[in-house]
Formats: sequence, structure tokens, C-alpha cells
Amino acid sequence: MTDVLTRAQRSYNMSRIKSRDTKPEMTVRSLVHGMGYRYSLHRKDLPGKPDLVLRSRRKIIFVHGCFYHMHDCSNGKAVPKTNVEFWQTKRLSNVERDIRNLAALKRAGWKVLCVWECMTKPKRGKELTRIISEFLSQETPSNYNAATLRRTNG
Repeated sequence: MTDVLTRAQRSYNMSRIKSRDTKPEMTVRSLVHGMGYRYSLHRKDLPGKPDLVLRSRRKIIFVHGCFYHMHDCSNGKAVPKTNVEFWQTKRLSNVERDIRNLAALKRAGWKVLCVWECMTKPKRGKELTRIISEFLSQETPSNYNAATLRRTNG
């Protein structure tokens, strides 16, 4: 099936997709703030420019889009119908970069939680609240890292 939009229309639509202050990110930020935690945003001095950084706790939260970071849910498994080679390369490079950034952050002593876009849906609100609360309250949150959540949540 060919794209129903012209190349210029598709380009315009793609240019409007934000990388910061997205709805899933705002959901997580609101939840964390409501729990009483304070954080900084998109720190450029840390690998991957994490979405939320809780410096005093040495904890980081990334909010990943399922499609762009190839989550194992239905949105992450979607295959574009046009420009397939470009998207496959782009998405795989995102995953590889995520793995490098996670390793660098762990080596630097940070604990990392990756929240997937599908986890921020209203029907999963209690589950997301529980996961974030446990992650932020634990001294050593070994059960919650990007690799674990990639395999178990969908």
C-alpha cells in the first residue's frame, strides 16, 4: 500500500513530531512530581539526555516511544509500509544507542528506569504508579532497568 500523503505532506507531519514534552513524558513528569519528587529535565551532560534526572537519588527515568525504540508491544512491532529500509535502520540505531547510553549511565553509578509509551495509557495508570514508586523508593532498584522492562512489559 502506498502512502496516502504526498512526500511534502508526510515530511511536514514528521517534522511536527516532538522529542521533548510529549504526552507520555508529561504524564510521567506529572506522576513523579505528584509523588513529591523534584527532578531536572534533559540533562545534556548525561548520556542520552535523560527525560527525568533525580540527582540526589542517582536515578534516571527515560520515557521511550514504543515505535521509535522498538518496544515489544504492538506499536513497537509495527512495520512502516513506506520507506521501510530507512525506518528499520533508524529504529535499530535508536535501540543500539539506548543500549550504549544505559551502559554508560550504569558505569557512572546511575540507576535507570525506562518507561514505555504504552505504559502511560490511562488503563495502566496504577501499574505505572507502582513501578515508578518502587523504583524511586528503593535503595538498589535492581529489578527495574531498561533491559528488564523491555522484555517484560508490553
